[in-house]
Amino acid sequence: MNVIDTKWVFRNKMDVQGIIARNKARLVAKGYNQEKNIDYDETYAPVARIEVVRLLLAYACLSGFKLFQIDVKSAFLNGFINEEVYVTQPPEFEDHKLPGHVYKLKKTLYGLKQAPRQLYEMLSNFLLSKNYQRGQVDKTLFIKNFENDIILVQVYVEDISFGSTNELLCQEFVLDMQGEFEMSMMGELNYFLGLQIKQLQNDAFLNQSKYCRDVLKKFEMDSCKEASTPIATSCYLDVDEHRTTVDQTKFRGLIGSLLYLTASRPDITFAMHVCKIPGKSKGFSFECC
Repeated sequence: MNVIDTKWVFRNKMDVQGIIARNKARLVAKGYNQEKNIDYDETYAPVARIEVVRLLLAYACLSGFKLFQIDVKSAFLNGFINEEVYVTQPPEFEDHKLPGHVYKLKKTLYGLKQAPRQLYEMLSNFLLSKNYQRGQVDKTLFIKNFENDIILVQVYVEDISFGSTNELLCQEFVLDMQGEFEMSMMGELNYFLGLQIKQLQNDAFLNQSKYCRDVLKKFEMDSCKEASTPIATSCYLDVDEHRTTVDQTKFRGLIGSLLYLTASRPDITFAMHVCKIPGKSKGFSFECC
């Protein structure tokens, strides 16, 4: 059998302001050593799209209720595994009497390729057993109707946002989830998928200031000069005559990050697409404003 190595991962968990909230240590499997059709068969797991989250917020504002958030603790450790998978003993915690032995997994472990899918299957089956209906277009949205009221549940891996026109339905949902999983109630939805959310009586305000700071820091541009206008509509990119080597991975990562930023900053859409499509510009060199 293929035995998968394990390692410890230490991480600082940040809050919305970027302040360290807690330190986390996880035992992670080195999933890149897994072999298809031996250690896993299917890895696909649907995740919520940013457009659906915005529509859910809009519907909540229109219907006059607020969204809340709960988190599944050690989420991936809850999913049962279908394949026969073996992992090595955790580093620094080896059994000195049986150093050559390995562990056979009954549940998924962080790092395994099939872990997100098994978690989604477990959560969706549980919600369906509670008479929720899965969305036809977005499979991560679950809906339950009770007389004239409705409760909406949006699942993104271990982060779950929910809201209802009847507060009793929210309380029932929380009790059901806490009875099945170890959960942490996080109160009103204020940070989800990189979106900072402020819910008022009939409005919701979105911004991505923390995400923007993280992007600038990641690409070493946090000390750059600011510009009020991203780019002029008549601006064209120049051909790089010297053929300067470009890190394609870094370039694509930057464009992908800017694409996600347009969720709250539509004013950068034109400038981002000019850099994204070299064929419609005159070259590959660009300057970010």
